[in-house]
Amino acid sequence: MGEKKRIQNAYRLTGSSSFYDGMITCSTFPGRVVSRLVWDMQAEEALEYQSRALSGIPKDFAGRLLEVPVGTGILTMPLYQSLPDAKIVCLDYSPEMLVQAQTRARRQELKHVAFHQGDVGALPFEDESFDVVLSLNGFHAFPDKEAAYSETFRVLKPGGLFCGCFYVKGCCRRTDWFIRHVYQRLKFFTPPYETMESLAARLKRMYGETELSQVKGIAVFICCKS
Repeated sequence: MGEKKRIQNAYRLTGSSSFYDGMITCSTFPGRVVSRLVWDMQAEEALEYQSRALSGIPKDFAGRLLEVPVGTGILTMPLYQSLPDAKIVCLDYSPEMLVQAQTRARRQELKHVAFHQGDVGALPFEDESFDVVLSLNGFHAFPDKEAAYSETFRVLKPGGLFCGCFYVKGCCRRTDWFIRHVYQRLKFFTPPYETMESLAARLKRMYGETELSQVKGIAVFICCKS
């Protein structure tokens, strides 16, 4: 079985249950336990890194936005409600995750949001076709990270924004242990992982302006393509 298929299988159960949503939002008791135990974060800190990542999107945004991966849409569908003039495309490799996001968008009547199942390493979009590329909690799972960096850069217009967040090693010893011994073995995460230093150097090479910060073991970035 290929690496991508193993990752897809790992997210099958997660995408078809409510556990993921409760964990990512710290809105349930099990979710708060995972956040505290694995990430050493309280709910306020989880909200902080998510808010920072989404702050790269202008409040009156009316262009084309690609979100990859969309996951269940728990973090972004409320935002997309406030951007009725934008054209939004959401992509995920997991069919189960995608169904959850589509259901959430349908309930909220988000007719300006489209969905595609696909691979971030081979995006089915033309060069320079998006004003914003958003990636929340994705790069630590992507098996071919070099392809993911290249493809998200390719589809972004000059002057466009690349923003999001993901796990970086070396910032929280507890988190590093859980990633290596639990998440990685379950195929939720895939090495190699960036450090804050390697990520800063990479983004500086690729993008004109970069804003990089962290909350515990999560890096947050907002970059502008020259």
